[in-house]
Amino acid sequence: MNDTLTTIFISLTVTGFVGLTASVLLHFLSCQFKVESDPRLQKVLEILPGINCGNCGQPGCSSFAEALVKSSLAGSLGNLYCPPGGENVMNQVAQVLGLSTTKRDPLVAVLRCHGSLQTAPERVIYHGPKRCSLAHNLSAGSSLCPYGCLRLGDCVASCDYGALYLDQETGLPTVIAEKCIACGACVRACPRNLFALLPRGRKDRRVWVACQNHEVSSVALKLCKSACIACGKCAEVCPVQAITVENNLATIDPVKCIACGKCVPVCPTKAIHSTLPQPKNQEAQQ
Repeated sequence: MNDTLTTIFISLTVTGFVGLTASVLLHFLSCQFKVESDPRLQKVLEILPGINCGNCGQPGCSSFAEALVKSSLAGSLGNLYCPPGGENVMNQVAQVLGLSTTKRDPLVAVLRCHGSLQTAPERVIYHGPKRCSLAHNLSAGSSLCPYGCLRLGDCVASCDYGALYLDQETGLPTVIAEKCIACGACVRACPRNLFALLPRGRKDRRVWVACQNHEVSSVALKLCKSACIACGKCAEVCPVQAITVENNLATIDPVKCIACGKCVPVCPTKAIHSTLPQPKNQEAQQ
């Protein structure tokens, strides 16, 4: 019995000594190799929205805060920008870091497709899980347009801010601009890359091509009445050369575009959309 107790005592003593030695060694090493964090890092992190959307190009707000602090050591924030936070958040960050920011136009999501139930009616019935990501891999969609909206609402499900809903009349997702924070969730959720983040524009004026169909005009129109036919009329009337036509599709450069609206009425298929006020005679026609 005494031998057993002696063995237990020795085991506990040795174990305790090893543990104590390891603790002291780890404490010494942690002190020796301790990396001092910039005290501004936590302040910047508290200012950021904290939604970890990744639209800034970083995995999350924590990584973005680190990038901001690191960039500030060079005396500039570079091209780092938080779309959801916008100018207000970036100004606060710049103040903490002792820098100034370059004013940017806030962004908003737009749908680059007008393949509605009216312009691109259902030609087949899709039987399967109501997920755009799955339908995209399995078929061309109910309208048979391989470029058009699948109308199943992955984008709506991805939006945590209630800025998207499926319009029952058109079947298309609709962006509520007032609620959109430009987090980019819908951009990443759409398997057909139909969403884009555009500058909101002066007085909320913006123009974009609501089509991504690259087929020749005869094929594109069979798939959708509102498809871009690459006629080039929009490019001809653009006073600032913001429109290019390549690969059977017109594209508007949002940086060059001055939202004059001259391209909107000349589009024969109404593939160009805008937030510009409509003329009264045009409203009457609709």
